[in-house]
Amino acid sequence: MKKLLTALALFALPILASAQIENPVKWSFTSKKVNATTYEVHATATIENGWHLYAQEAGEGPVPTSFKFTKNPLVTADGKVKENGKLHKSFDKNFNSELKYYENTVNFVQTVTVKGKAATKVKGSVEFMVCDDHQCLPPKEVEFAVSVGGK
Repeated sequence: MKKLLTALALFALPILASAQIENPVKWSFTSKKVNATTYEVHATATIENGWHLYAQEAGEGPVPTSFKFTKNPLVTADGKVKENGKLHKSFDKNFNSELKYYENTVNFVQTVTVKGKAATKVKGSVEFMVCDDHQCLPPKEVEFAVSVGGK
């Protein structure tokens, strides 16, 4: 019986290992104080080699990177989320469209103004889609919370 269970376990391991979900993008979320009431909220994506993450204005076809911010009466967003990174543009025959995307790393920055002196959090989520030369992974959503304000 032990031999049978051991054989089954060894047979099942490669199947379970291949079923792991790929996650070629790692996100980090930070804030940077600009002045007494202004902060930059940074969402930095580190992308594995061979993969690319679509811009907020990606083109026709793929799901663009987008941000949703939870309403907070102590925080006001100033303008749109900016993208800092090397933007690539190329025609993608799979989507039959010129697409905009990032490789390696990209930093998305939202400037916010904090009302009063209380410490609070900027919360929200980022939805994104990544592709390589052979496949696209389904869109994914990652939640975040970044501290701003206070001393």
